[in-house]
Amino acid sequence: MPIHFHSTEGVSNPLRHAKKHYAAWLEKIAAGHHRSVEDIQYIFCDDDYLIEINRQYLNHDDYTDIITFPYSKKGEPIQSEIYISTERVKENAQKFGVSFHMELLRVMAHGLLHLIGYSDKDEDAALEMRKAEDECIGLFSYMLKS
Repeated sequence: MPIHFHSTEGVSNPLRHAKKHYAAWLEKIAAGHHRSVEDIQYIFCDDDYLIEINRQYLNHDDYTDIITFPYSKKGEPIQSEIYISTERVKENAQKFGVSFHMELLRVMAHGLLHLIGYSDKDEDAALEMRKAEDECIGLFSYMLKS
């Protein structure tokens, strides 16, 4: 499979029991946008790990839930590393009143949607991104029932 899930030392992988199901979901999202996946590495980490990446590569000094590094050009099969802070996901889930799993789905889809071409730089783009995230979560729920 072209989508893989890892975790850094000291962080448990939240998808350890159903990796194939999540990978199939993400591939279906890409295919639904007429894109294919060559290689995506999802790396689950903690806040400290992600803020160091943020400082080192993006010159930002703030906490974030996700950083996506695209390695393919527009129109090519997607290659990327996506880093997700499970601590941020947990905190945001509490903040937004949703389950950890629901917030994790949103963040995982968010990273892939950026690679597909979605943006969230302005208010209109952010609304489109949120709508696409909701559709992705709906697809996950549909796949569970099938």
